Amino acid sequence: MFVPQGRAAARWAVLCLLFLLGGRVTAADNPFLIGRGMADITGTAAEVGMMGYVSTEQRVGGIHLRLYARAFIVVDPDSGRRVAFVSADQAMIFQSIQQGVLARLAQKFGGLYHAGNLILSATHTHAAPGGASHYAAPNLTTYGYIDQNYQVAVDGIVRAIERAHADVQPGDILLHQGEVEGGGVNRSADAYLFNPAEERARYNGDTDKNMLLLRFEQNGMPVGALNWFAVHPVSMNSHNALISGDNKGYAAYRFERAMGNNYRNDNGFVAAFAQTNSGDVTPNLNLDGTGPTNDEFDNTQIIGDRQFETAWDLFHDAQDSLGHGVDFRQTYVDMSRVTVADQFTGAGSQQTCAASFGYAMAAGTEDGRGPVDWFYEGQLESNVFIDAITGMLARPTEELCQCQAPKPILLPTGLTRPYPWTPDVLPLSIHRIGRLAIVAMPTEITTMAGRRVRETVKEAMGGSVDHVVIAALSGAYANYCTTPEEYEAQNYEGGSTLFGKWTLPAYQQELAALATAMRNNQPVEAGPTPRDLSDEQLSFQPGVVLDNTPIFKSFGDVDKQPASRYRTGATVEVHFWTGHPRNNLNTESSFFEVQRRQNGSWVTLYTDADWDTVYRWKRVDPVWGTSLAQCFFTIDDSTPRGTYRIVHHGHYKNGWNGRIYPLSGTSRSFEVQ
Repeated sequence: MFVPQGRAAARWAVLCLLFLLGGRVTAADNPFLIGRGMADITGTAAEVGMMGYVSTEQRVGGIHLRLYARAFIVVDPDSGRRVAFVSADQAMIFQSIQQGVLARLAQKFGGLYHAGNLILSATHTHAAPGGASHYAAPNLTTYGYIDQNYQVAVDGIVRAIERAHADVQPGDILLHQGEVEGGGVNRSADAYLFNPAEERARYNGDTDKNMLLLRFEQNGMPVGALNWFAVHPVSMNSHNALISGDNKGYAAYRFERAMGNNYRNDNGFVAAFAQTNSGDVTPNLNLDGTGPTNDEFDNTQIIGDRQFETAWDLFHDAQDSLGHGVDFRQTYVDMSRVTVADQFTGAGSQQTCAASFGYAMAAGTEDGRGPVDWFYEGQLESNVFIDAITGMLARPTEELCQCQAPKPILLPTGLTRPYPWTPDVLPLSIHRIGRLAIVAMPTEITTMAGRRVRETVKEAMGGSVDHVVIAALSGAYANYCTTPEEYEAQNYEGGSTLFGKWTLPAYQQELAALATAMRNNQPVEAGPTPRDLSDEQLSFQPGVVLDNTPIFKSFGDVDKQPASRYRTGATVEVHFWTGHPRNNLNTESSFFEVQRRQNGSWVTLYTDADWDTVYRWKRVDPVWGTSLAQCFFTIDDSTPRGTYRIVHHGHYKNGWNGRIYPLSGTSRSFEVQ
């Protein structure tokens, strides 16, 4: 267990003393109203495709870390304006999820929360279940739309916001910044070098090492932390079959555990490790899908620890109040048809294009290469045979090919029918909290592209903010955004920049308009309305037919018992006959508990939300419908000694009446010595 030390301990002691003495906290000390909350959004734990690596072979087979939505609400008590920020352990916040959450919030709160003051941002873990998009392209590897994963994401995000709303109290926000060493490397360093030398010379390296952290306090007491650091959560590789928040999820887990959150209370301490301009930044330091070690679990922990340790120090050293005031501007932009002025292109008036995947997109990256060897990064020529195949779905016009050049078009997703396979009407917004501007963008944006956006917004804000941070992958998903120079290289990121070479300048132009309107206290146009494709979904994912056990066995029976005793470093393994996890996701619950005997009672110490546990589901006989829940618990130095047992919770589907019933099982006890 991590305990505060040094200056952190001293600060805690002062805060606790003031609290015990009933010290007054004035309105000047509480310039905001602040609420925080979190909720489980783990999703389907078996036999569905995962989202992130574009692989049909990567399918869920259990849980290593549960996924959460972490919400923060900040209200200006003078104006009543508010901003709600949610960092969700998802690969992407698809537009479908944004639309579903907004509809539910409107039912619950009327017009209090809306597209203008809500930021939904994905951490971008590649170890989350997929199928939640209403657009076809992201659902190709999951065999279509999966309503269960969509619903659990929407339900959990709304629940986190509801909890934050109910938690709102007077408070303050402190800001601090520092560097994360060894947190990531640029996986497209050759493309980064296409940027002007004089621009590159202004920065210390080809990744942003900076972490910007907010410390949330209610009446002088710390209740939450939110930080942004640029790195992909791809420490768990493309062969992983376990749901996990990856390195950012582990960092959040470690922070929350250190602050006393046991994941069994509605509103314990909330620590969100949010995503920013990580488009070309990988944690796999060896640049081959591994690093710092060859073990994905060790890599997740190491990169997570590096983020946690910086955040922990920043949190306890934070003293700089954000000031006061809340404001926001939001619009929708059809990114496929933006005319971009010379001010932002430096090459005269230019035009964005209908969305298109390039050949380099199919090549993959160092973190996960594409499924075939027909494509490579830097590819500037198309293949007649492949063009003939993809042309049966949609054929690019000569005008589009010229607009997208030098990208060779693999598939023009903006031209597919009856509707595009990727969204084109996208949300953009700027949210000011005191002296901080949060820029919400629906894309994975590269290091230098992010730097340019921050500079553009800060300049347009005219000195009203001191800090600008990008909340990437927010409100929708439109793949990547590179600089025009990086686009010329046509690495993976350039091939995945949908709207052509001038995508970044188009974003800069639209964000500058929002920032200027905020500075001048002017309204902005709502823009075009995004499509609602909720009634157009297809799924080819079969449901659960039935569950069974072997003859003479019952659901919950133990197939493999633990040994009688274990020591530090050992792993306890217990198997139970069970039903399919799709029968019930056990949201805000667990598929198994590690219980310790204390004062004559069994007390739960760990669940499948903890780092030292792994829940695996194994299909034994697909015809008869038998399966096993395999529960693993690794003992470390912090594990209390004593008597333990493993308890499994699940559900099975009766093949005769189609009903779903709960099941449970308990192992024999064992000693931890």
